[in-house]
Amino acid sequence: MTSSPWVRYLTRYLGLSYLFVLLIVPVSVILWRTFEPGLGQFYDWVSTPAAQSALDLSLLVVAIVVPLNVVFGIPTALVLARNKFRGKGALQAVIDLPFAVSPVIVGVALILLWGSAGAFGFFERDFGLKIIFGLPGIVLASIFVTLPFVVREVEPVLHELGTDQEQAAATLGSSWWQTFWRITLPSIRWGLTYGIMLTIARTLGEFGAVTIVSSNLPGKSQTLTPLVSDRYNRGAEYGAYALSTLLMGVAVAVLIVQVILDVRRARANKVA
Repeated sequence: MTSSPWVRYLTRYLGLSYLFVLLIVPVSVILWRTFEPGLGQFYDWVSTPAAQSALDLSLLVVAIVVPLNVVFGIPTALVLARNKFRGKGALQAVIDLPFAVSPVIVGVALILLWGSAGAFGFFERDFGLKIIFGLPGIVLASIFVTLPFVVREVEPVLHELGTDQEQAAATLGSSWWQTFWRITLPSIRWGLTYGIMLTIARTLGEFGAVTIVSSNLPGKSQTLTPLVSDRYNRGAEYGAYALSTLLMGVAVAVLIVQVILDVRRARANKVA
């Protein structure tokens, strides 16, 4: 059934208006307020000691979270894609839990578990290992909110790949590690890279859970997103706009990489 031209135009303009109001206008306002004082002021705001410390801490968290998600995400995806077992649906639900639970609730739950009075508080009381209000708490919160990305990007690729090549390699005497390294890993590289890029973007942009579990002290346990909020609440609006633009630049870079990956994945599928 073919819709009339005016319906198509109306739908198109409604979609464009929606994007314009909710995306283009806010982003344009932030960019305008950021660079209104000049590029020099923008550089001054993003190069303060607090901003540099927040950026360094954010990148450190990314450097910890991404490898952990890869190391645990790939085996989880393999288990879900290659096996049928009791409780598989429950495991699927647990992996998708971060999509349904508010990050603030995640932060509160981590405090109840890892705080000094929590279930695992003996780590801090007996061993002096401070989890909450320190780097470990930020890492735990970031891992939880980014848990699904690698798994959910790799699992469909494994389903599409099937097991024929892996079984052929095993028949020829290949060990499980050789099969994984030479067959499975190259086959899932696009999905894995896509999941890594999503993990990086979410880790850098996470606010709710990180704010709850960190002490939010500048230069110690304050990442970029809490620093944006802190500056805005203290009246340093242009400083908040500058850091928001910096984070937005990272998001745009991630988006560009995702588009490139999609194009290369499509070309690889055509060749295959």
